[in-house]
Amino acid sequence: MSHRRKGVMMVVGILTEKPSAARHFAAALGGMNGTYNGEQFVIAHARGHLYEFVDPHRMVADPDVAGKYRTWDLGNLPWDPQQLDWSLEVIKNASSVAADVKRTLCKCDEIVIATDVDPTGEGGMIAVNAFLELGLKPGKWSRMYFTDEAPASLQKAFAARKVIPSLLDFDEYRKARYRSQFDLLSMQFTRIATNMARQSGQDTVLRQGRLKSAMVKLVGDQLKAYNDYVKKPFFQNRFRDENDVMYTNPEEPRFDQKDQVTNQYGPSPVVLDGKATKQTAPPKLLDLAALSSLLVGKGIKAQLVLSTYQSMYEAQAVSYPRTADVTITPEQFDELAPLVDKIAGVVGVDVKLLTHRQPRKTHVKPQGAHGANRPGPKVPASLDEVEQRFGKAGRLIYETLGKNYLAMIAEDYVYEQQKGHVKDYPDFVGIANVPMSAGWKAVFDPDAGDDTAEGDENESAKGLGTNAEPFVFEGANKRPEHPSMKWLMKQLEKRDVGTGATRTSTYSEVTSTKTKYPLLLEKGRKLTLAEAGDMSWRLLPGTRIGDLALTEKVYADMKEIAAGTGPSAEERLAVVADWVREDIATMQKNAATMRSALGLKEEAVTRKERAQGTWAKTGKDVVFAREWGGHRFTDDEVARLLAGETIEFSAKSTTGKAYEVFGELGEGTFKGRKFVGFQKLGFGRRDASGNALPPASWCHYTFTPEEIDLLMAGEGVESSDFVSKKGNRFQCKVFFREEKKGEGKKIVPDFEASLDSPPKSWCGVAFTDDQLAALAAGKTIKGTGFTSSKGKKFDATLAWKDEGGKRKLVPSFG
Repeated sequence: MSHRRKGVMMVVGILTEKPSAARHFAAALGGMNGTYNGEQFVIAHARGHLYEFVDPHRMVADPDVAGKYRTWDLGNLPWDPQQLDWSLEVIKNASSVAADVKRTLCKCDEIVIATDVDPTGEGGMIAVNAFLELGLKPGKWSRMYFTDEAPASLQKAFAARKVIPSLLDFDEYRKARYRSQFDLLSMQFTRIATNMARQSGQDTVLRQGRLKSAMVKLVGDQLKAYNDYVKKPFFQNRFRDENDVMYTNPEEPRFDQKDQVTNQYGPSPVVLDGKATKQTAPPKLLDLAALSSLLVGKGIKAQLVLSTYQSMYEAQAVSYPRTADVTITPEQFDELAPLVDKIAGVVGVDVKLLTHRQPRKTHVKPQGAHGANRPGPKVPASLDEVEQRFGKAGRLIYETLGKNYLAMIAEDYVYEQQKGHVKDYPDFVGIANVPMSAGWKAVFDPDAGDDTAEGDENESAKGLGTNAEPFVFEGANKRPEHPSMKWLMKQLEKRDVGTGATRTSTYSEVTSTKTKYPLLLEKGRKLTLAEAGDMSWRLLPGTRIGDLALTEKVYADMKEIAAGTGPSAEERLAVVADWVREDIATMQKNAATMRSALGLKEEAVTRKERAQGTWAKTGKDVVFAREWGGHRFTDDEVARLLAGETIEFSAKSTTGKAYEVFGELGEGTFKGRKFVGFQKLGFGRRDASGNALPPASWCHYTFTPEEIDLLMAGEGVESSDFVSKKGNRFQCKVFFREEKKGEGKKIVPDFEASLDSPPKSWCGVAFTDDQLAALAAGKTIKGTGFTSSKGKKFDATLAWKDEGGKRKLVPSFG
């Protein structure tokens, strides 16, 4: 049924999260605009987030107060959230996308939020931020809910879209905005920790955050437990039969030394007490964190898993990435059921193993949204095709995800458990688990190839034996597990913190070697603390930011805020100020312990002076180094740089040599990090028109005005009075030109060029016109008062002639 306004069909505007989603919507509805199910529509797309919070100091209206939000001094903390207006700005390079959204949707009668439906509400906030900032005001707002971007899902979601009475009260927006506000306030904890490091003489940035700090704390504590482990051996009487099954008595005493164990037992037959058939269900479906944990041991970094998986999702080869579900719905099970055999053929699983074709209650439940991570509706022809399109990471992702899903359709792992005892010493009992049917293990075993995984210590291919021999068993207390990504993700999962995608993206950030100060380091499967991470770990004990309960609280707050229950977001954010005060005091105490443990002294790092102001080029506030090449910019030069003007000044090289340079404020890159600062445009001076001027002198030779004009005209200047760094005079022709592109003009010597005419001076004596004419005619001249490079006076007879392939002045003495 069509919707009309005074005889005109109403237009429904649809905003998707990214261009790929827009293409999928277009495929489902019949184009980027048109009519579907009797309704006229038009599709626009974002590109992820289009808007972000401005810097904290720009959120404060009072300029006298704003300064405290800019600087990192502890005296300026904590911030008052009520002083922040939480204003947004368009993200760099997103202006044109935002303009397209406004142009496409501005005349729509209804606008639909069709961004990703994720558990944190991020997709909803992306849309609402854009609508509010762009000033869109249709007659109606609505939301589409979909589990994937297959045509049937999108068509169903379009027909069943739900009205949103108010954008500001939209549950997704409310909870996501609260989380982003909290995370901006958590910048204060980074400033606290960084201050502690700099007061300890370390010029570093210690990034803190809800999940970052929790990861560092968990890994640091586990590393300490692992490294502090002291092996405590024990010795005990036990039995072992011919099938290597062990028989133990829990009441048997343990001894510290082997010779303390009394030899009081002899060989004895084994009595079988009973047999029972047991089975275990397939492992649960993988989330992104568990998937990435399996692949990190194969050399695939977490960031690559995230980016590759996203591309594969957009191609509908895998399901939605940022899901919080650990099961799938019956409908989702039915959707993939016809594709199971095809998926099995791609990942190399024998379909004869896939006989459990009915939904398992452990894996398939009616509750859920996107469902757990699994293969998508578009099944590739082969793994080679996947690798060709998505690389090695894509191949491993699809193979692992496919086999994990297919394991659910395989039968249970079945084994026979045999229990028995030693006949003459019945307190010694043994258990043997004899595999009978591999079931799902023949399809997918998540522990295969992982030497840190714990196997079944009672598994035995032969079962109980018939005779047992006594022996002295040597055991020890178990060493704590070395932290790894797999271990860390399990700790976070136990506490139900974030989705698998959130854990994976944060893990990727703290382990990235592209950042200047990573917190964690990967060494194969193992995790260790980076230098910055080690300092952070020592600062975190007892802090709010280092407590995993903080993240648990934020997620609990998000659920209540979305539901409209409990205190307001403003009231919840107000308590952060007290937490900051507490953490300042706690980290100050911890800093003393950190310095003692790491051999650091309490000494402040001398920070380079910074200039700041609004850069005319971008209209944004910037901070940049106030010194360049030994030159400190004056207030006037700072103002001119901010205004976009080019300035020139005298700088010094690392060897102390003075030189002229000119440039402007611009963006640069240092070790992969972008910054704003002075950017050199060229060397030397400039005239009133902005043209580069040659230097007044070069190699202790001062150019005449006429020679300056020649150099400006691109011609060469010849002299025999240039002096090298070692004090030796030399002869050459020099030009004023650009030797390397982008470095500006400078004096460039040409030692191969022959001089066209006799030099106008030699060894400190200028020749007369008659002397120059005589030399040019091939005659010799006599001169007095020449000065050597060592300052000694001498007389000489000079001739202008060829020597060594070059025409030059040749002296003779006597």
